[in-house]
Amino acid sequence: MVAPKLKMRLGDLLVHEHIITNEQLMQALNSQKSTGRKLGNTLIELGYIGEKQLLEFLAQQLDVPFLDISQKHIAPEVAKLLPEVHARRLRALILEDQGDAVLIGMSDPADLSGLDQLEQMLAPKKLKLAVVMESQLFEAFDGLYRRTADIESFASQLEEEYDQSTDFDLTTSFVDEGGDATVGKLLQSVFEDAVQMRASDIHIEPDEKLLRIRQRIDGVLQENILKENKIASAMVLRLKLMAGLDISEKRLPQDGRFNLQIKGHNIDVRMSTMPVQFGESVVMRLLDQSAGLLSLDETGMPADLIERVRHQITRPHGMVLVTGPTGSGKTTTLYGALSELNQSTKKIITVEDPVEYRLPRINQVQINSKIDLSFSTVLRTALRQDPDIIMVGEMRDSETVEMGLRGALTGHLVLSTLHTNDAITSALRLIDMGAAGFLVGSSLRAVIAQRLVRRVCESCSSDHTLTSQEQLWLTHLAGDAVKQAQFKQGKGCQSCQYTGYRGRIGVFELLEMNEAMMAALKRNDAEDFTKQAKANPSFRPLALAAFDYASQGVTTVEEVLRLVEMIEVVDS
Repeated sequence: MVAPKLKMRLGDLLVHEHIITNEQLMQALNSQKSTGRKLGNTLIELGYIGEKQLLEFLAQQLDVPFLDISQKHIAPEVAKLLPEVHARRLRALILEDQGDAVLIGMSDPADLSGLDQLEQMLAPKKLKLAVVMESQLFEAFDGLYRRTADIESFASQLEEEYDQSTDFDLTTSFVDEGGDATVGKLLQSVFEDAVQMRASDIHIEPDEKLLRIRQRIDGVLQENILKENKIASAMVLRLKLMAGLDISEKRLPQDGRFNLQIKGHNIDVRMSTMPVQFGESVVMRLLDQSAGLLSLDETGMPADLIERVRHQITRPHGMVLVTGPTGSGKTTTLYGALSELNQSTKKIITVEDPVEYRLPRINQVQINSKIDLSFSTVLRTALRQDPDIIMVGEMRDSETVEMGLRGALTGHLVLSTLHTNDAITSALRLIDMGAAGFLVGSSLRAVIAQRLVRRVCESCSSDHTLTSQEQLWLTHLAGDAVKQAQFKQGKGCQSCQYTGYRGRIGVFELLEMNEAMMAALKRNDAEDFTKQAKANPSFRPLALAAFDYASQGVTTVEEVLRLVEMIEVVDS
């Protein structure tokens, strides 16, 4: 193709069409001198023009189409006609293979040098140009240029090496930490793919005739099956070495952690091994340290709830619990609270297993069961360290519960987590664990229960009409509020890997103790406590909190139903 050219320079064109002023152009040009960035990007960063507005203008001037590729189906094999390294460098993506020509999307169609390079790389095919948004390009890159083919290729190569080696040779050769080992390349591809897909966990599961590598993305496992089942032992061996575990012990579970740098992300990996029928299963939790901690404002907690939570965590003493199952975001909420409380005037001690994020000024203690450094042991010592605030990673046993409650009663703010279904049962659970009712009633101030639900993908969101069954169920749950709701669902697109969901958001309920509830706990009257809690006008159960998000189009009715299946619905 003949590369399209602008009749005038971009800045002059925008001024000529009265899209920006001459003064704004001058300011952008001055800013460009210091940053070295392109003029278009500089104008967008300064807020003088929107990305979409600029690209539509460019497309019109160059007489090429402007495309929204968020909902366009792009075949991975077509996109890979242009290698990933060149696609990312040139901000270009092949959208269609039309035989003797390819339709290629670019975020900077005026990049003549880039167009020349693309013509040379894709010859003899002709180029047909389209303009696309850079943000959509990068989302497409992550979804289309996955490491699946690399993983399969390295797995096949590793199996060949396995067949040619004795068990002894295999073990000793893979002990080497050099990046040239095939198993190292395989694991690197596995981690890169997981980070690219925003996975929170990686599962490596050997079966009799195959190997499963599964990723938990937005709370749901997605599976990749490898036929090379014999390579599982080599992968586990390398991972054990990385985590500093005993490579000779295959009969007992082991836990460890290590750190990786993947595509500019500092990833902390928490690893757990478990002996299974056909080898060892490995589960790795990925924590992106470079993403930083979320504040309470970023958790998805409604503004009115945040203010009530802040009131509770700024009290001088008492216990505040965060409850929910594994993976519900309890630690994120606790760290968000600690970040706000972390001041030079406060002495904060945390007792954790493991320490997930390193926080300045806070004294963080890692539990170690091998030397009897338990929650209760550390908590007993922490109370002698003159703390203002204590965070206990989890209330696991009666001794820890009692010490935590007594610490809250004697002038400390105690934050902790508990594994229960909802906020109401949490207070009763403390009594079930052996704590005296008077102690729970005197010390417990609030319980936050939470879950994570998947967000509707914004790129393919569309209106959802309730089925008769959904209508009946939601009316029973939320009453007349259903009539004013605007429900959404995702149709599935490139952005969300055709799932209809992208990302997750927290759903919360907050139970604040009042005199009637505290009195019921002191009497060990579970029935009256439950009655008083449900009657509390400020208490809104998890199911209704999830409905609020669904009615605003943030999540789907399907996700509300899925959440309710996991918890006992608290009648309003």
